[in-house]
Amino acid sequence: MIFSEIIKKNRSYRVYYEEKVIPADTLLEFVDNARLIPSALNLQPLKYYIAGYDKRDLVFPHLRWAGYLTDWDGPAAGERPSAYIIILSDKNISSNVKWDHGIAAQTILLSAVSKDMGGCMIGNINKESLSQSLNIPDNCTIEFVIALGFPKEKIILKEINNGDDIKYYRDSEGNHYVPKRKLTDIIISK
Repeated sequence: MIFSEIIKKNRSYRVYYEEKVIPADTLLEFVDNARLIPSALNLQPLKYYIAGYDKRDLVFPHLRWAGYLTDWDGPAAGERPSAYIIILSDKNISSNVKWDHGIAAQTILLSAVSKDMGGCMIGNINKESLSQSLNIPDNCTIEFVIALGFPKEKIILKEINNGDDIKYYRDSEGNHYVPKRKLTDIIISK
């Protein structure tokens, strides 16, 4: 697959074929890919909690989905992610992960797309209750939750003009539209 196609397919998917299981070795491969990212000062403060198919129900209740879709509480039973990878920072290594967690999240998501899967980076998390649910050690802070699965929804990129609304939305058929600024509107100099 051409890299630009991987980027276009790397969307924030929120509806999945829940019954499709992601093999444990595939989830481990995604984390191994993230392990190899560049790290500020090479401190490598990130840790990962893999919640596969057997533990995914422990994660879902602690997440908030799609802030712009105010009338939607998240995916219904049967359309939820097959797995999650929780990105943690280890305070014993560093109290500031800089940008490492963003690079790791993107690496995991691109890894998923390369295997015809998708995911969603979730930052709206009840971190305290999720930490308790999963027995996360006190020295680790939850940075992101990555939902993963086989996408069931259609996401359409929509090019917009300056001043147009940037909020994503769904139409009556459930198609998810994501407005994107034009390339010419984000380049400052040529």
